[in-house]
Amino acid sequence: MRPIIIYIAMSLDGYIADINGGVTWLEGDGSGTVSMDSFFSFYETIDTVVLGWKTYHQIMTELSPEEWPYKGKQSYVFTHRKETDKQDIKFMNDDIIDSLDRWKTQPGKGIWICGGANIINQLLHAGKFDRLHISIIPIILGDGLPLFDKGKQDIPLKLIHSDSSNGITELIYEKRQQK
Repeated sequence: MRPIIIYIAMSLDGYIADINGGVTWLEGDGSGTVSMDSFFSFYETIDTVVLGWKTYHQIMTELSPEEWPYKGKQSYVFTHRKETDKQDIKFMNDDIIDSLDRWKTQPGKGIWICGGANIINQLLHAGKFDRLHISIIPIILGDGLPLFDKGKQDIPLKLIHSDSSNGITELIYEKRQQK
């Protein structure tokens, strides 16, 4: 079975984007070069990228407008918009849970849930993830797009790894069975 891995960065106060949807704050504390080693190690373990329209649009218009950064990985963009598929990118209006259930049993590497918050919260609350990898960026935004929905049920987790570099704390959790 292929693992479903949520891998995302958030501010210390739990936001994945600032109030204007920006992510220019995704850097360390300035004490050195931000190491991408943990991301590159993770990236080698996946062959599928899952994201929503807003995350896709931000990547294409702000973060990497010249070139799709996940070349060679099959990317699925969940959207209600009618878009034409591109090389390595398929636009889908299917149920994300059904799609992940199907892909999880197919041969391949891990499935990366790249964002955004809506997709991530659907998967968290449905229990449809194997690992949750959060990079906590040393900044307090005060407002913005929160990673987690408020007022939902508890989601028990087990910390399996933690690391810190340049002020960025990496936390990797697995689902824990509820008692």
